[in-house]
Amino acid sequence: MQSVDQTRDWLLSQARPLHNTETVSLLDAVGRVLAADVVATLDVPPHDNSAMDGYAVRAADAANLLPVSQRIPAGSQPQPLVADSAARIFTGAPIPADANAVVMQEQAEVQDDGSVRFTAPVAAGQNIRRRGEDIASGQVVLAAGQRLRDADIGLAASIGVPALQVQRQLRVAVFFTGDELVEPGQPLPAGKIYNSNRYWLVPALRQLGCQVIDLGIVPDTLDATRAALREAAAAADVVMTCGGVSVGEEDHVKAAVEAEGELQLWKIAIKPGKPLASGRVGEADFIGLPGNPVSGYVTYAVLVRDFLRARMGEAVQGWPQAQQLPAAFEWNKPDAKREEFLRVQLREQGGQLVVSRYPNQGSGVLTSCAWADALVRLQPGQRVAVGDLVTVYPL
Repeated sequence: MQSVDQTRDWLLSQARPLHNTETVSLLDAVGRVLAADVVATLDVPPHDNSAMDGYAVRAADAANLLPVSQRIPAGSQPQPLVADSAARIFTGAPIPADANAVVMQEQAEVQDDGSVRFTAPVAAGQNIRRRGEDIASGQVVLAAGQRLRDADIGLAASIGVPALQVQRQLRVAVFFTGDELVEPGQPLPAGKIYNSNRYWLVPALRQLGCQVIDLGIVPDTLDATRAALREAAAAADVVMTCGGVSVGEEDHVKAAVEAEGELQLWKIAIKPGKPLASGRVGEADFIGLPGNPVSGYVTYAVLVRDFLRARMGEAVQGWPQAQQLPAAFEWNKPDAKREEFLRVQLREQGGQLVVSRYPNQGSGVLTSCAWADALVRLQPGQRVAVGDLVTVYPL
């Protein structure tokens, strides 16, 4: 069996970033992977401006009673400040030439004749946002390979960029094997189960930003599985299946992939999720997840999701950030040979964050995944006592 780290590293090394890009408007770019650096062509802010509503002055004049010589709203172009005067100014408005401080209006007393006196000392530079303080012209503000968040879109808008060059969406074809599977909404005959894997995997892929080609349930025969693989590989960048990757007589995915392409790895030292198939069919990558719902879910979260992110052109740097948190549970029957990923939930207890585990950690108990907000990673043979620090990855 290969270790979890070996498998992650190998999968990431095999991830071939997309080379096809498209340009989309800012409002359509959130969640996409940026294909080219975004470089500022102006300073932000573009001029010194006021950080608040108040009065622009020369600090040296501020101890005097000052007449108000002009009013400067945001978006206007001020005149130079008249000597021994103050300018009424509003947040974001340009600082007039010859002014070097802004006094907040709460520290100003307006006299009957309209002049103003200040109630606190005034220092040069106070309450002024300097040109280029946020972004300097020529600065890379967004780097190629990053997944764009809402704040990134706002940042692009702040430098006047109307559209962004992004990687095209990764096309992922999925199908599901097992004659025992029935679609939700249909009658459930004896010996059958509903196809839950389709209904967590397809949304997970869409949430990641993939274009999903859903081929549904494929009969448990070698010929049908090979035909589905060929169809999927012709249409997609990545082909994914749930089920059929173990060594059972009715599990045909492994044999089908070996017949239609190549299979690079097979058994992973991970629990749940030991059977994982990875390979190539034509020009498409192949990922075969275990058929047990929890095994598939955990394997996707731990090993496959970051492979897909890298395949989309996103810069993936090692494992996600983990936390070390105290356990509020015991684990006394560790697996001696495989790393275990327990479904857990973070909660407050006694003023600190602790980790609770779902009572039933079976590979068929999908309730544990719906309940959990994190995974605890345990090394082979690792026991856990209440209070022990454990490694936690958010879901």
